[in-house]
Amino acid sequence: MYKNTKNIHCYLFGKGTINQIEEVLKDGYRIYFIDIYFKDKKLDLPLQKEDEIIYVDSSNEPTTDKIDEYKAYLVNKNKNKPSTIIGIGGGATLDTAKAVANLLTNEGKAEDYQGWDLVKNPAIYKVGIPTISGTGAEASRTCVMTNVKSGLKLGMNSDYTIYDQLILDPDLTKTVPKEQYFYTGMDTYIHSFESLNGNFRHTVGDAFAREAIRLCKEVFGSNDMQNDGNREKLMTASYLGGCAIANSFVGVVHPFSAGLSVVFKIHHCEANCITMRGMKEFYPNEYNEFFEMADKQKIKIPTLRKYITNINEDTFKKLYDSTIIHEKPLINALGENFKDILTYEKVKEIFTKMLKD
Repeated sequence: MYKNTKNIHCYLFGKGTINQIEEVLKDGYRIYFIDIYFKDKKLDLPLQKEDEIIYVDSSNEPTTDKIDEYKAYLVNKNKNKPSTIIGIGGGATLDTAKAVANLLTNEGKAEDYQGWDLVKNPAIYKVGIPTISGTGAEASRTCVMTNVKSGLKLGMNSDYTIYDQLILDPDLTKTVPKEQYFYTGMDTYIHSFESLNGNFRHTVGDAFAREAIRLCKEVFGSNDMQNDGNREKLMTASYLGGCAIANSFVGVVHPFSAGLSVVFKIHHCEANCITMRGMKEFYPNEYNEFFEMADKQKIKIPTLRKYITNINEDTFKKLYDSTIIHEKPLINALGENFKDILTYEKVKEIFTKMLKD
């Protein structure tokens, strides 16, 4: 069976396109989800008296409970039928806006929709405006959330999750700190090569992934990864990488990264980079390229010792459970018998490698 693939309907791309935001908003009141970084910064937005602004604390990744809180807040304020939801920020903020847009038109809680194609009703019309490049959240069909109670880190994977409109303005990424710029940009590189090394592929998805990787190599192989031209390239790569994943699945890196996020609360993109320390066996060429790009940009990839010095057996079990639960990516990477490959002892061995330089 072939997958009927949906991509973004429309996008504005280029420096200063944030100034055209009014063109893409629908009439009626609007809900803005904005990264808290911009709370004291000037964003020239076409605000109306009845609009609602919610600042998202991106120091914490989205949880199902938090998404439920946002829904309850809007319902209690009788603001649960907006004309437009706008997400302005990085992956956490963009995912939050997508999740709330889904939940406002579907009954129940966020945890009810963690999985593939569980969302039944179309979401609120939504506009995504990324302020950092790499996660691909602006182009993907998922919004990743952690269910703290179950330990499941998984998104609402649905065509209804995809943004209706994007504004891709590379000027908005000027102030991103160097390490964060690298970690987040590497998310594009990583999920693109995972797609190319997987079992669920086709030529269109491969084309998105290959071009995203080519652009990442140009950016992170250059002498100034954050100049104007490279920020445009990385924003393009992020969009294309998100499209690649919409046509495929991630691989081994992301399930292990999810384990780090669930157990140690490490942010996704940094967790990906730490995970690469244990991936030489699975992705030898990409492993070498990754650390070459890190060396070129003088980025020291942290080890897991940044968060814990030794891992006891109970923690290993939690890491194993939080990793192995991601069946679709692991089947994509390793096949139906992935549990025979990723035994408990093998998973322990891989996480132990992340403790070492």
